[in-house]
Amino acid sequence: MSGIDDPLVVHTPGDREIVLSRLFEAPARLVFAAFTQPELLMRWYGARGWSLVECDVDLRVGGRWRFVSRGPEGTRMVQAGAYRQIEPPHRLVCTELFDDQSYPGETLVSHEFSELAGRTTVTTTLRYATPAGRDVVLRYPMTRGVGQSFTRLAELLRSTTTTGGEQR
Repeated sequence: MSGIDDPLVVHTPGDREIVLSRLFEAPARLVFAAFTQPELLMRWYGARGWSLVECDVDLRVGGRWRFVSRGPEGTRMVQAGAYRQIEPPHRLVCTELFDDQSYPGETLVSHEFSELAGRTTVTTTLRYATPAGRDVVLRYPMTRGVGQSFTRLAELLRSTTTTGGEQR
């Protein structure tokens, strides 16, 4: 049986993509909600030591999103984008751009939520504007940070489903 310590699986299938995958012990509708509802995002989004301090979500095609995170020693990180495709609870596609981004162009982010027997695998594909941009990101501790963030999400989902406090 899987648990909150399931590893994040990382693949690089092409010269512009990073694919991240993780299994969660929760139905797809709950995991999708955690990716789209500010009150839930504020509880899990970010690596250890980071917290989401602003979270704006206009969940509609063409709607914008903006996250402001605060990290160690007050470090601030801002990322934003627009929603391109929304198919609850199976698919969420958006663009992403950081305020202080060190690589060119917007990233296309696709989240797939695949449920089987009440458990959901999230597969996130990040498609960068250039191969060089993808290579820059691979040198960062991004996958470690996403893994830590997803561990926080798994803990939130576990507490939400076991306490009967299931979100709609």
